[in-house]
Amino acid sequence: MSVTPDADAVRLSLDEARSLARRVLSAAGLSRAHVDPVAETMVAGERDGCASHGLYRLLVAADSIAKGVVSVDAAPVLDEPAPALARVDGGGGFAQLAFERGRPLLVEKTRRFGIAALALNNVVHFAALWPEVEALARDGLVALAFTPSHAWVAPEGGTRPVFGTNPIAFGWPRPGRHPFVFDFATSATARGEIELRRRAGQAVPADWGYDADGAATTVAEEVLAGAMRTFGGHKGSALAAMVELLAGPLIGDLTSQESLDADAGRKGSPLGGELIVALDPAGFLGAAAGQHLARAETLFEAIQAQGARLPSQRRYAARAVSEREGVTIPAALHRDILKLLERKD
Repeated sequence: MSVTPDADAVRLSLDEARSLARRVLSAAGLSRAHVDPVAETMVAGERDGCASHGLYRLLVAADSIAKGVVSVDAAPVLDEPAPALARVDGGGGFAQLAFERGRPLLVEKTRRFGIAALALNNVVHFAALWPEVEALARDGLVALAFTPSHAWVAPEGGTRPVFGTNPIAFGWPRPGRHPFVFDFATSATARGEIELRRRAGQAVPADWGYDADGAATTVAEEVLAGAMRTFGGHKGSALAAMVELLAGPLIGDLTSQESLDADAGRKGSPLGGELIVALDPAGFLGAAAGQHLARAETLFEAIQAQGARLPSQRRYAARAVSEREGVTIPAALHRDILKLLERKD
């Protein structure tokens, strides 16, 4: 660990970041089985330049644990409701271990049937979805993932929360290259980004949300107490509704409003489900799969040839730097993280 010259930031190697995350999660009471996958998700976010999903989430996770929102020693239970379906009951624990337990069976079923799905039920979500679809894309599969959250987001044309931030993620394998991956909230921004603006005393754009009275505001704290907006107006609103249905009623789990109701005012992380759909190119194309994956590369080349950036390209560039130089986090955040250890001591 080192302090940067301006003394407002702290630089950590990835190993130091990983060790810090594990220590904090263990001190918070999380069981050994959960610590590694949860810590790895946070380190991945920080490593890839996604600060709102990075080490900041240690504060979020520790808070949810302290409030009793998370089952710290949940043992995920895997079952098979149908030949091409798998399901993991996370028992109220963080989603990372549930995904880890269900992923091998999802991969096996996808390769056997060409397409398969995994439902994660009764899990606590705080993270982005791209680590999951990227992992599946590195297994050679195409993947889609969906999850609701708490009812923080107003539908287009309204000002009261109904939807969660409701991310959608997609992964496409690229042999010999990083997978093509995108992950975006159907809200105008991630809630964590608004939290970071609040911590820094910064304003937010006027089109990010409403205050509790339904008026547009640039005050981060007022948006957090009111309602966020969807991206793309009615289009984001429709996608948010789709996520609610796919990762809620379809898999027998909570909508964002039901998740918020179950939270009962504790202000913890969302509780609910996640749907992951995986497709095997070889299942559709057989021996021709490689040929058609190569054709897909012409699409990516056409995008980049005109100076446009592929989704995930920025993350991979940040990853290359972080792997060499480590990561830098605000000194105030580092102090708040260390306070979690001091509190335990």
